[in-house]
Parts: sequence; structure tokens; C-alpha cells
Amino acid sequence: MVLARSLLFFLSLVITTLFFSTPLILLGWAMPYRWNAVIANAWGLSNLKLLAWICRLGYQVQGWENIPEGGVIVMSKHQSAWETIALRGLLKPEQTWVLKRELMWTPIFGWALAAAEPIAINRKAGRQAVRDIVEQGTRRLEAGRTVIIFPEGTRVAPGQRKRYGIGGALLAHHSGFPIVPIAHNAGVFWRRRGLRKYPGTIQVVLGPLIHTDGLSAPEIIHAVEDWIETTMERLPQLPKEAADD
Repeated sequence: MVLARSLLFFLSLVITTLFFSTPLILLGWAMPYRWNAVIANAWGLSNLKLLAWICRLGYQVQGWENIPEGGVIVMSKHQSAWETIALRGLLKPEQTWVLKRELMWTPIFGWALAAAEPIAINRKAGRQAVRDIVEQGTRRLEAGRTVIIFPEGTRVAPGQRKRYGIGGALLAHHSGFPIVPIAHNAGVFWRRRGLRKYPGTIQVVLGPLIHTDGLSAPEIIHAVEDWIETTMERLPQLPKEAADD
């Protein structure tokens, strides 16, 4: 039953992606950024509702009060595809995502992604990639947007961790904008390389603002990593269905 529901959701995800991508691809270049952002958020919210309806996989969020008005940097744990859908739908529409440029080459999805004005970096470019994050990210923050970064750079299985990259911390250090760290256990229910979506409730915790004035980039990323990983240890682990799989 879990597999059948997961396949049905995958089909619905393809359909919603085609539906919401079409206006962004055809008209995104001519529409105000705000309109493009609202359409992108509608895609995220629609898929969260479909996931709950089809796969019986919901979510619970703590810490909404920690999201400030204006520009802010969000650094999130990255375990599955769920958070790329959820953060797009749940956070305010004016978002800028830091992502690998290869995603922009994906037919349809990547073309629509361009309308949301992400910061697409070449991860092999080293210092130039970091400069792109700092320069473009600062402009987006000053425009009041939320800059979203997965500091580990790739999806990491539950119970594991990867070295946190310094790019987001450098952005915070140079721009002076605060960080909201996010911990969640989405990978427990939607594995990073798995098709099955197990029923349950994903726990999402938005941490207190990390103010970066007077802190070095290493101190900033250490504070982010310490809060996220400490919080991860308190979140529920495998649901019964996944343990029996």
C-alpha cells in the first residue's frame, strides 16, 4: 500500500509541476517577480496537501515566531526532497534559493526555476561560487527576500551528518543579516534515494535567530551546525512502517 500511494503521489507531482511550470516558462519573464514567487509557492503548498491526502504524510512546525520581517538567511538540514517542496510552500513567497546550476538545465522544472531568480552556483568553481553567494545573496537580502541554503550541500541520511559549507556563513558575515536554522526529520519518512513515502508526521523546528554581528564566518557556521545537529538528536527516528520495510 505504501508503494502504491507513493507512485500515485509521484504522478501527481509530475502533473502539478507541469501545471505550475507552464505559466512561469511562458510568461515568467514578463510578470513581476512577486507573481512568479506566488505561483512557485502555490506549487509547494499543493504538493504538501497532496502528500497528506495520498500518502498520509503530514508535518508539524514549531517556531514560526522566529521568522522576522524583511531579509533573513534560512539554513536547513537536508535529508530528502520533502524540504525543497515544503520550504518553497511554507515560507513567504519572496525567496531566493542557493542551488547547483545543473538544476537549471532540467527540462521544464529547471526552466520554471529560473523565474524564481535563484542563485545558481558552479560547485566546482571554489572561491568564485562563494563570491556569487555573497554578492548575489546580499542584494536579495537587502531587497527583503529570504535566502535559503542547505549548508551540507547535498541530502544526508537520518543519523548521519556532513561537513557544513562556509558559503552561507560568509554571506551572513558580510551582509550582517541574521540566520534562522531549521531542523527536521523528513528523511525518516521520505528517504533521500527512496520512492516510498511513509505515513506519519514530519517534525520541523525553526530555531531562534542567530545574530551574526561581531562573529566570524567559522563562528557563525559552528553556531548553526551545533543548533541543528543538537536539535536533530531530539527528533523521532524511524516510523514502524519504515523499520519493517
